[in-house]
Amino acid sequence: MSTTQQGTHSLAFRVMRLCKPSFHVEPPFRLDPADLFVGEDIFDDPLAAANLPPLLSSQLTKSMDSSDLTYSNRFLLHHPSDAMGFSGLLLLPQSFGAIYLGETFCSYISINNNSNFEVRDIIIKAEIQTERQRILLLDTSKSPVESVRAGGRYDFIVEHDVKELGAHTLVCTALYNDNDGERKYLPQFFKFVVANPLSVRTKVRTVKETTYLEACIENHTKSNLYMDQVEFEPAPHWSATVLKADELHPVDNSSTGGREIFKPPILIRSGGGIHNYLYQLKLASPDSAQMKVEGTNILGKLQITWRTNLGEPGRLQTQQILGTVHLNLLNHTDRELGPFDVRLSQNSAHEEKNVMINGLQTISLIATKLGVQRISGITVSDTKEKKTYDPLPDVEIFVESD
Repeated sequence: MSTTQQGTHSLAFRVMRLCKPSFHVEPPFRLDPADLFVGEDIFDDPLAAANLPPLLSSQLTKSMDSSDLTYSNRFLLHHPSDAMGFSGLLLLPQSFGAIYLGETFCSYISINNNSNFEVRDIIIKAEIQTERQRILLLDTSKSPVESVRAGGRYDFIVEHDVKELGAHTLVCTALYNDNDGERKYLPQFFKFVVANPLSVRTKVRTVKETTYLEACIENHTKSNLYMDQVEFEPAPHWSATVLKADELHPVDNSSTGGREIFKPPILIRSGGGIHNYLYQLKLASPDSAQMKVEGTNILGKLQITWRTNLGEPGRLQTQQILGTVHLNLLNHTDRELGPFDVRLSQNSAHEEKNVMINGLQTISLIATKLGVQRISGITVSDTKEKKTYDPLPDVEIFVESD
């Protein structure tokens, strides 16, 4: 949608989104000649199956006479592909259409001189304005367009990688000298909304020392998406392998050596199609034996790239995916220590506890509040030497709703 400030201007912006054309489809109402006379079961008779098609074909050939101006054959299927409605033509974009997060917005902009005289010294700016920021796409301040003749135009192309959802405005402005030497300012606004092309739902399960991450990707667009890559990038100290049902061995994602040089894209159909990915995560072995505690619930993030039916690319990166908090107790010394008693103290009875203890021998932590929470008061005691170490450093976790 375009809006312009009031006033008389010699110039006007025209904007067309540049993207791959779509197939021009004419919803057909076409019939096979056999359907007009007989049912499908007629071809169960071998005699009819052998003689009826040539008979119908000869009649159809007569009806396709180019001298017949009644177009009596316009509803007949001349070829099986006619039922699809493809006209053989491609359709250029008629509007901004649906714009999705992760795509590259590309626009062809033309500034037209609709007056009967020449305009000169034109400074053109094009910007993308979102709820958070304003991004400059083009600025000719240092080299203004010298002139645009009467009835002429000046064209240019701008691109922007879409990284925010919600309302966007393409702001086009021109500062120019009119015929009478007056300096005029033309602003024009083109609004569009960016939607989310897909959703990613994750589930994390831990079995002994192995963590399994399931990622379910759902297509919210009106076109099929061909997934070129859905790769999990593990956080430090983690290694990841993708598990596939049709492979005997998992594919290692933690090094480039395990990636396939070429693999066919995975199709996720339009309007709610889904595909599931399963990853096996393991904590990497420590480099040396030390006495310390490390705590984190960050597993890593997904890198997703795709293409649409006609090759339009898209790319998204998820936020950090969170899992169970792991506390690793490592030995600093050159002798064996332990066994240890690990406790989470709750000193203040009046202080609000956002992470509570549940369990006796096995410590389970239950979050009672969303957001960034701090786990403090973790103490370790050597039960053999009757020694209690200083409280361990606080551990921060991020709690989100399931």
